[in-house]
Amino acid sequence: MDILLWTVAFVASLAILIKAADYFTDTAEKIGLIFKIPSFIIGVTIVAVGTSLPEIATSVSAVLAGNSEIVIANVTGSNLANILLVLAIAAIVGKTLNVDKDIIKIDLPILMGSVILLFLTTLDGIFTYIDGILCLLALLTYVLYNIKSERKVEAKDLKDIKKERKEEKKRNRIGIKYPAILIISGIAIILSADFTITSVIRLSEILNIGKEIIAVTAVAIGTSLPELVTSVVAARKGNAGIAIGNITGSNIFNALGVMGIPAFFGTLTIPEEFITFTIPALVFITILYVFVTMDKEISKWEGMTLLLLYAAFIGKTFHLI
Repeated sequence: MDILLWTVAFVASLAILIKAADYFTDTAEKIGLIFKIPSFIIGVTIVAVGTSLPEIATSVSAVLAGNSEIVIANVTGSNLANILLVLAIAAIVGKTLNVDKDIIKIDLPILMGSVILLFLTTLDGIFTYIDGILCLLALLTYVLYNIKSERKVEAKDLKDIKKERKEEKKRNRIGIKYPAILIISGIAIILSADFTITSVIRLSEILNIGKEIIAVTAVAIGTSLPELVTSVVAARKGNAGIAIGNITGSNIFNALGVMGIPAFFGTLTIPEEFITFTIPALVFITILYVFVTMDKEISKWEGMTLLLLYAAFIGKTFHLI
């Protein structure tokens, strides 16, 4: 009965966390429009960071609860799920995903650099606030570059932002609605993230498996669901740029931001298995991701291969293979 109760609690708290993060991001975006913040800045800051809010919230909550090993599990699990699950399914559904040259020349090398930085900063088994500063400085450089070049917002996102801007200009005031939603959704994020971590801890005790194992699989898949839905819909409509841009940008923010921010709340512990297997696996998969995009497209067959690799990763994580 306990396992059923805590499984329901985990699913419910994770669902609330994802929805609350969506409301928080959407409201922050609208407030930004009212204050006439440039569209590209909104896209590369509020919208981009918003997709990583669930991972950031659960990671900070994990550190405060004394379970910092969950952070690296969140980051590696989410990044692997984005490439091997989200990208794979998008490629299968879309049959062929065409890769924009800007992503190949700019975003993918930065993604590769972020993963190598993650690998190097975790080799000693801990991740300190100094490592966090390095990651956040790298993230800041990436964000500032995108703001300066005005190239990070996808056409569809920019269209939506401009539409929202016209609507907000008619109101031209914040009132009490948006601040109220921002506060309520912010509180919901904090509480649901805390309960998500509590559920992970209880389930790990009941199932007698590591907390980081649940985080690198169930939590990672759960927090990647919004990207999965967005990317699959985009792929079906032939908007491959949105799908690949979402995945690549999310992975960069995860490796640099989701690791960097929690480090200010306490030193992060890196489990031995992550140093010897999970993080090297992420490096390998990221290199593979870069390699399959070299011909400027990702076929459905490559998508199927990535999906099989994810099944192998899950099997290895649970010591089934």
